Amino acid sequence: MKELSVSKGIIPVGEFKTSISKCLKDIQQTGHPIIITQNGRPAGVLLSPNEYDNLTYKRQFIDSVSRGIHDADTGEVLSKDQIQIELQKARSSRNKE
Repeated sequence: MKELSVSKGIIPVGEFKTSISKCLKDIQQTGHPIIITQNGRPAGVLLSPNEYDNLTYKRQFIDSVSRGIHDADTGEVLSKDQIQIELQKARSSRNKE
């Protein structure tokens, strides 16, 4: 994610309401997130769709790696022969479609 610009990236909700179009244009052009505050406290974060997709992808990747590490630590692994059998099954079912 792009770095937050404190001078431009934090705005109160009232200012956000009056300049939504400008905020959307800014995040699409710069990729920098905008923190929206309410009563002086962070209330929300506005991200570009691309930045959101990147964050989602990274989270899924990290979750997948964590599951793999957990499986390895608990001994829930497949042998080389078992993997080859599973791959052959997957290829066979894909070829039938």
